[in-house]
Amino acid sequence: MSSMEIDFKQYQLRCQLRGHEGDVRGICVCGSEGIATSSRDRTVRFWSLDSSDKREYVSSKILLGHSSFVGPLAWISPDEEFPEGGIVSGGMDTMVFVWDLRTGEKVQSLKGHQLQVTGVVLDDGDIVSSSVDCTLKRWRKGQPVESWEAHKSAIQAVIKLPSGELVSGSTDTTLKLWRGKTCLHTFAGHTDTVRGLAVMHGLGILSASHDGSIMLWAQSGEVLMVMVGHTSIVYSVDSHVSGLIVSGSEDRFAKIWKDGVCMQSLEHPGCVWDAKFLENGDIATACSDGVIRIWTVDQGKVADPVVLEAYASELSEYKLSRKSVGGLKLVDLPGLEALQIPGTSDGQTKIVREGDNGVAYSWNMREQKWDKIGEVVDGPDDSMNRSVLDGVQYDYVFDVDIGDGEPIRKLPYNRSDNPYDTADKWLLKENLPLSYRQQIVEFILQNSGQKDFNIDPTFRDPYTGANAYLPGQPSHTSGISAKPTFKHIPKRGMLVFDAAQFDGILKKISEFNSTLLADLGKKDLSLTEAEISRLGAIVKILKDTSHYHSSTFADVDIALLLKLLKSWPLAMIFPVIDILRMIVLHPDGATVLLRHVEVNDVVMEMITKVTTEPVVAANLLTSIRAVTNFFKNSSYYGWLQKHRSDILDAFSSCLASPNKNLQLAYSTLILNYAVLLIEKKDEEGQSHVLSAALEIAEQENLEVDSRFRALVAIGSLMHEGLVKKLAMDFDVVNIAKATKASKDAKIAEIGADIELLTKQS
Repeated sequence: MSSMEIDFKQYQLRCQLRGHEGDVRGICVCGSEGIATSSRDRTVRFWSLDSSDKREYVSSKILLGHSSFVGPLAWISPDEEFPEGGIVSGGMDTMVFVWDLRTGEKVQSLKGHQLQVTGVVLDDGDIVSSSVDCTLKRWRKGQPVESWEAHKSAIQAVIKLPSGELVSGSTDTTLKLWRGKTCLHTFAGHTDTVRGLAVMHGLGILSASHDGSIMLWAQSGEVLMVMVGHTSIVYSVDSHVSGLIVSGSEDRFAKIWKDGVCMQSLEHPGCVWDAKFLENGDIATACSDGVIRIWTVDQGKVADPVVLEAYASELSEYKLSRKSVGGLKLVDLPGLEALQIPGTSDGQTKIVREGDNGVAYSWNMREQKWDKIGEVVDGPDDSMNRSVLDGVQYDYVFDVDIGDGEPIRKLPYNRSDNPYDTADKWLLKENLPLSYRQQIVEFILQNSGQKDFNIDPTFRDPYTGANAYLPGQPSHTSGISAKPTFKHIPKRGMLVFDAAQFDGILKKISEFNSTLLADLGKKDLSLTEAEISRLGAIVKILKDTSHYHSSTFADVDIALLLKLLKSWPLAMIFPVIDILRMIVLHPDGATVLLRHVEVNDVVMEMITKVTTEPVVAANLLTSIRAVTNFFKNSSYYGWLQKHRSDILDAFSSCLASPNKNLQLAYSTLILNYAVLLIEKKDEEGQSHVLSAALEIAEQENLEVDSRFRALVAIGSLMHEGLVKKLAMDFDVVNIAKATKASKDAKIAEIGADIELLTKQS
């Protein structure tokens, strides 16, 4: 009987593959040889069938080489070059690696993407990769042969169709069909990021989206089927020749679909990042708990009852650990035996655990018994009840995932707060674009169960001075004035670079120190044991952000860093500058450093050193970010104003750099200067910053955020500053028109803001 004729049978757990130390992000089926998996632990593992127990798989190879988490994988079938097959992997580290499975060695390193690699696919001997940098790249024999900007937003996946075309899926909500570099068709239908793609045998293309749906498309662009059932982001989708479809989601389920109907949901103790069919119809799932699970309909391969029972109790414990009632963890509640102890006063209440629920009882003094009040029901997501962040209690502390590779951010919120106000302050604090505002507000309302939230008509947005906008409703108009409202200007507050890989910084310093120790001529420049532990202590203080209000630095701490800046070889100082960049964000650290800046200007000295030929890119990036962070502390405003001309001239070369991080740091420096010089009413300084910002804004091929920040600087200077007429002379009208026509929403919005300013008298 062929698989085509089999009626649907329930899938059961076959085996669990343990070995990864972090989330398993991707699965690649390697013919009948085995499976490869990728993980947040930076490794790729190859698993082959256990010769002693055909139900099980064993880890036979660990592929080490990526410096950050690994995502997409592709299988190279055995051939002359790869007698046992090969693996292609893409990572957060922007690299694509090719591995020979016979040796487990890396045989090609494909470097060229600017940001995380999200997809890899084989195309007649070539490799095609997709990236968050919006490009698709084709590689042949280890060399790049073509590259093109395939979407205006991050690309999340790429697949090859049996007919030879490629399909890409993007954060811009669309799929695109490619023949070579020619886009044959754009598929529009999803309302959020397209995250996963697959071929549906004989029918078309499957797409999984952050909007919670899975769509089946004909190659002509027609939607053949929409599958709705997941309650959160769908990360992956796959199909089998039998006609079955499997999807994996943030909601902890892998769902199996037939003819558009969900036939079964496989529950997991964590997010399901990927789900794939093996050739025999079994399913492999990748979970955030670091385990790969294989599921089967073959009764002869189902796991032993002991394993099934253990998995059921693992799920039950996982759910209990997450469930709470009345702000108490369900697992911490006493059982029914607690009701054998008499109460002490009439009406005293007690909550006990009954099964998976918390039930409240009240003590009846007259009858000397506990009366059942009923089940305790929490508000939406009350597991967050009175969460603590940085020592402060909140109704909620949400985990916000901005996107792959970015660290999970904590967003605190009280139900009494205005969500727009919370969103704005949080975006500023996290150094994120204000264009995320509406998304964050909707996220807060949805996750706090306040979908019927009514905006207070007297509310004024502290950043734009406007009343808040709610989609689908007319904007509230204020009785005070009928001035036009702007979406992104004027800018308030400073942006900083506050994420740091402290362990990596210390490792790099120790690496450089070993190099100096080994070089007789430079041995005297190396650090002593005491100095190395001093650096460790500095980093420990910087890591503990919840005590920034009380922790302090000694003068010798800063002196040690400045000594290294002065004495170490130019190519070795960037990790030291990186520590200084974070010291400036520490209140006491900034104060201690300022004393050294005032006595002999070590920072200007550093800027001169790193911007003079020969320039080391890492020095340039860490130092421009460090100077940008000075804006966080008003004690440095005088210094920043005094050296404005030298600082901007020194870093102006960053604009021409192909390094997008440098471009972004430079435009952030310009934006912070605009905010500062508006506040200081410094017309000469504003003119200088305006011309620098206009130069950035005219670069149409620049990365979106860099251009956006420069445009916000221009808009803010025209709105609040003293240079509006100068901007008009610089032909800002045409820049606004061109920008307003941009395909990127936030660039178009700031273009509209500037155009509105040009029309005001």
